[in-house]
Amino acid sequence: MFVEMIMKREIISIYPHHTINEALTLLKINNIGHLPIVNEDNQLIGIISDRDIRDAAPSIFEKKELHHQLEKPVSTIMKTDIITAHPLDFVEELSAVFLKNKIGCIPIVEQTKLVGIVTETDMLHTLIHLTGAHQPSSQIEVKVENIAGMLAKVTSIIGKRKVNIASVLVYPGNDEAYKILVFRIQTMNPTAIIQDLQKEGYHVLSPNGPGGDK
Repeated sequence: MFVEMIMKREIISIYPHHTINEALTLLKINNIGHLPIVNEDNQLIGIISDRDIRDAAPSIFEKKELHHQLEKPVSTIMKTDIITAHPLDFVEELSAVFLKNKIGCIPIVEQTKLVGIVTETDMLHTLIHLTGAHQPSSQIEVKVENIAGMLAKVTSIIGKRKVNIASVLVYPGNDEAYKILVFRIQTMNPTAIIQDLQKEGYHVLSPNGPGGDK
């Protein structure tokens, strides 16, 4: 999946000469945590977050005499070392960037122009939809040998029951000789499929309910 499929295109941004108070107001009104800073050509030059404002003047909300700090331009506290992405980057790779750098949003830039933004919430929303967890469904985990063709074999067994597969995930087992196949299937009663898999000799790890591996 490309980033352009999940990025927000209606971006709330601000110019570097605008005040911290103006930035704070935009953050509150729009219930967002980050504001890209752009120049007149819509080129990204910085970013500011509600945390940046708190870190820059931690007592301005408590002491009235320090309220003048809010009238400084956002350019005085904006971050300029910005991690960006391109609309044609892969969402899966972008999620690793979020995790590695522990950031809350990534501006999307194309030909030096700011064209979108992706937040942690957007990534979580996408993950939920990619896995099908938002739909009525069941999850089955199957431990198989780490050899070619195992996914197709297990999928064919599920297919015989005429049940749609909403998503498939594959992750390593504790032993490199095995891997775990995680199927989310569109049925609330996976018992028959679990029994089919077990009859074919597959190790069903979950669910541990009727017909599941105990």
